[in-house]
Amino acid sequence: MKAIPGIGKAWEEALNDFMIYLRLERSLSENTRNAYLHDVNMFLEHLIHRSSSRESLPEPPQIRDKHIESFLTRVTDSGSSPRTQARILSGLNAFFRFLTMEKRIEANPCSPVESPKAGRHLPVVLSLNEIEKILNTVDLSIPEGHRNKAIIEVLYGCGLRVSELTGLKISQMFPDQGFIRIIGKGDKQRLVPIGSHALKALRLYYPWRNSLNIKPADDDYVFLNRYGRQISRNMVFIIVRELASRAGLNKTISPHTFRHSFATHLIENGADLRVVQEMLGHSSILTTEIYTHLDTAFWQHAILNHHPRP
Repeated sequence: MKAIPGIGKAWEEALNDFMIYLRLERSLSENTRNAYLHDVNMFLEHLIHRSSSRESLPEPPQIRDKHIESFLTRVTDSGSSPRTQARILSGLNAFFRFLTMEKRIEANPCSPVESPKAGRHLPVVLSLNEIEKILNTVDLSIPEGHRNKAIIEVLYGCGLRVSELTGLKISQMFPDQGFIRIIGKGDKQRLVPIGSHALKALRLYYPWRNSLNIKPADDDYVFLNRYGRQISRNMVFIIVRELASRAGLNKTISPHTFRHSFATHLIENGADLRVVQEMLGHSSILTTEIYTHLDTAFWQHAILNHHPRP
């Protein structure tokens, strides 16, 4: 993704340096960097829309909180949720905070702007019975059947992000020791235990994998497509959705649903929150705390379902 053409040298240089900062100093992924750039580009498009032949596009040092608030009003009017508004403001805040740090502007214009109250969104979680249903729908008679089952077992058994699953390499696997080494967001590494069900599914998958015409560049990746290349995120999404549909589950399910389910089931069974944070690779325990709310929602639902006077 590129910056909007014709925005002027000052904006182009600021955006280019911000992208370099996010890549080299913050070690953020390309998807995350593009998300930040998208937020700033939206803001610039708003400024361009407001500008006329008599009023040129303001330079970065000329941006004030009124510009940010005007932009957020437009985002609100477009029907975006408070959560989306808060995320966009967070992206702008990071950009202008960088410019402040670089002394290109005197103050961050986002600082006085109050973030929209996004509320707490509880993610979809599968029960153990629903996960078993999905696993039982895998067609093991097709060549890639054992691969598809191993994908579900590893997603749920290790609580991985889809990017961590597709990027998982054989050199990161330590089956005899019972753990795998995951490279997560910002290239942060963590060790995650892997259970017997996932290891068994992988052992059954490997003969088909090793029979493929594997490309040299993809030889170390665990999960491959039928052409011997690293499996894509999109393919994992398709596999998960097809299996959920066959299982007859009326929930919106993605690969990340298994990560949510993994964390929720750990906490339901008494796992320490700090341990779950470490296994998920969350930088802040505040992110992990969402699963304590899920646990509360679970027992509230159970009580209301069984209470004689709900």
